[in-house]
Amino acid sequence: MSRKIDLNADMGESFGPWVMGQDSEILQVVTSANVACGFHAGDPDVMAATMAAAVKNGVGIGAHPGFADLQGFGRRRVSLSDQELGNLVAYQLGAAMAMAGKAGGKVRHLKLHGALANMAAENEAMARVCYEAALAVNPDLVLMVIAQTAQQRAAEALKARYACEIFADRGYEDDATLVDRSKPGAMIHDAEEAAARVLHMIESGAIFSIHGKEIPARIDTICLHGDGPEALAIARSVRAKLEGAGWVLAPL
Repeated sequence: MSRKIDLNADMGESFGPWVMGQDSEILQVVTSANVACGFHAGDPDVMAATMAAAVKNGVGIGAHPGFADLQGFGRRRVSLSDQELGNLVAYQLGAAMAMAGKAGGKVRHLKLHGALANMAAENEAMARVCYEAALAVNPDLVLMVIAQTAQQRAAEALKARYACEIFADRGYEDDATLVDRSKPGAMIHDAEEAAARVLHMIESGAIFSIHGKEIPARIDTICLHGDGPEALAIARSVRAKLEGAGWVLAPL
């Protein structure tokens, strides 16, 4: 088993003078950055600054498209036609590629955000629409998929390059989807607990649900949410725990 793994975080989610997250600090810990593309969060100036900082830190850049829902931070479900959905993803990926190029970098992966990601994790056809649209723009993309969900099945059906993701700070249902944020056990706030849990999952090659179910899974990357107050502490704790166990942190 390879002892290399990627550590990713969602970022670039500030908007104008309104600041979200601790991007500059987290970029010194993670190896991949999922940058908001202006629909659920972010704006051109934030994208530019985030991508420039990622390039400076040697962090891999990813596009992080979501629903056009600034007020709800992309966490509210929206019903779209397949055409609308594909255009939503392609538009945001195009913006990310342009801003990354301007910063001297390159978009290497794509990860769906929020409600869009959760819906695609439940619905393989929807995931496929999103991924086909993204690959039509950039066929070399790595699709970052939630492990053992419809996202992974869609990527496999498309014979695309993909990386399987687990979450350091989120609880799992028995079908490997994430526990809804409105339910108990959805979020993990303690940095030491999150780090120990991550190490247990990657050493076991499995996801563990909040009900104790073990779900064997390929694990290529670990996600940290950058918008919580404990995000930086969790990032540092996870990295320290993994490196202490002999894992090498490296971009996808």
